[in-house]
Amino acid sequence: MKITLLCIGKTDDKFIQEGIDKYLNRLKHYITFNIVVLPDVKNVKNMSQAQQMDKESELFFKNITNQDFVVLLDEKGKEFRSVEFADYLSKKMVSGVTHMVILIGGPYGFAEKVRERANYLVSLSKMTFSHQMVRLFFVEQVYRAFSIMKGEPYHHE
Repeated sequence: MKITLLCIGKTDDKFIQEGIDKYLNRLKHYITFNIVVLPDVKNVKNMSQAQQMDKESELFFKNITNQDFVVLLDEKGKEFRSVEFADYLSKKMVSGVTHMVILIGGPYGFAEKVRERANYLVSLSKMTFSHQMVRLFFVEQVYRAFSIMKGEPYHHE
């Protein structure tokens, strides 16, 4: 299985990018994991929230196919303990999912048409995090999940 993380806008904070790079480097031993950074929507000051989400939707849809298993990182999604998330990923791999695409929405979340396309929703927490921090948290959790699957000592329970 290949995993792609699609997100809007680049990571501005150096320390966040360094953390992401650290876990991406570790992940390459387990799985093909890519981050695709989509450009920020232009002229958002002149747009409503719905218009901005529609523009972001267009960017997302250009980067997913009908065969992709699409997961939204969304506050209304399923919350997992790390061991449960590892089990979820393992089951997806065994079930034949070849490409899982994870979407991180913009500041207002996802347009309804993106929600309708999604195969699953996952929540990292009931708390709200910056979109940049979510990238780091998610990449770390994917690394943690694979270390759990492999029985390695990174995760303690």
